Amino acid sequence: MAKILVLYNQPTDPAAFDRYYFETHIPLAAKIPGVKSCVLNEGPPALIAGTQAPYLIGELTFDGMADLQSGMASAEGQATAADLANFAGAGVTILAFETKNA
Repeated sequence: MAKILVLYNQPTDPAAFDRYYFETHIPLAAKIPGVKSCVLNEGPPALIAGTQAPYLIGELTFDGMADLQSGMASAEGQATAADLANFAGAGVTILAFETKNA
């Protein structure tokens, strides 16, 4: 299994961020080929270590890294990535990785 983890910094206008994110961005991400699930945090994340908790965390799951790469290279994946500039001006960290059970 492979995942994309997206950590959004605190926006200056949380209401505008939420409106755009849930009405526009999530529907785009849902169209990425190969996406098996999209999970979002409910409520503010608790900071355990570090200097600043993210505002929102999104997680996209794929069957494997090849599916993730193919999905993100697709027109839908490219449109979703390009859309970040429309609402994530406070900054975003995006990680991609394969998972294994410990």
